[in-house]
Amino acid sequence: MIPQLRYQLAFPDPRSAHESGIVAWGGDLSPSRLMLAYRSGIFPWYSKDDPILWWSPDPRLILPLSAFKLRRSLQKRRKHFEIRYDSAFCEVIRHCAQVPRMGQQGSWIVPEMIEAFEVLHAMGYAHSVEAYHEGVLAGGLYGVVVGGVFCGESMFALERDASKAALAQLVEDLRLWGFGFIDAQVPTEHLKSLGAIEVGRDLFLEQLALWRDVDTDRAAFVMKN
Repeated sequence: MIPQLRYQLAFPDPRSAHESGIVAWGGDLSPSRLMLAYRSGIFPWYSKDDPILWWSPDPRLILPLSAFKLRRSLQKRRKHFEIRYDSAFCEVIRHCAQVPRMGQQGSWIVPEMIEAFEVLHAMGYAHSVEAYHEGVLAGGLYGVVVGGVFCGESMFALERDASKAALAQLVEDLRLWGFGFIDAQVPTEHLKSLGAIEVGRDLFLEQLALWRDVDTDRAAFVMKN
């Protein structure tokens, strides 16, 4: 039986997750619960009218910063864009919510999720990376910083390669800022083509434990502007 979260600020051990990857359901999207979830290797993912579902899938997808594949074509295309950080977080998350997903009806980025992540952004934990072309937002991504881990949530592109250009810049800067890896959560062929790899949940949790308390400068995201 999948446990229900109530008032206590705690999660079951993600190693005890259901075979689907669900750790628990219920609770809330308060900043303290969200940050505890990410520090524990757990993230929220659910649809409209469903209860909050908390996941820790096995396998897990991660992008080691040294493994990112910057193809020659992308290297050329990225010069087409101006990359900024945290200049349009609210726009980015809303664009991500509107991206059609193959095999999915609607979006898991429901209104209460948007509100919760905007609060995390205001607190300095959630960040966006934007790609602009001639001053117009063309694509980007957002995620949550946990020590030396960037927990990627979603990305979108209104113009070809815009989100990839944002990711390429993010990877370069995360290396400079002393980060370890990007948590890409659920395996996708798109991210695998960029260098992301599947790892067992136990290994992921071990790596998370090594990096989640690393002292990195979250203000660096804002300073990039």
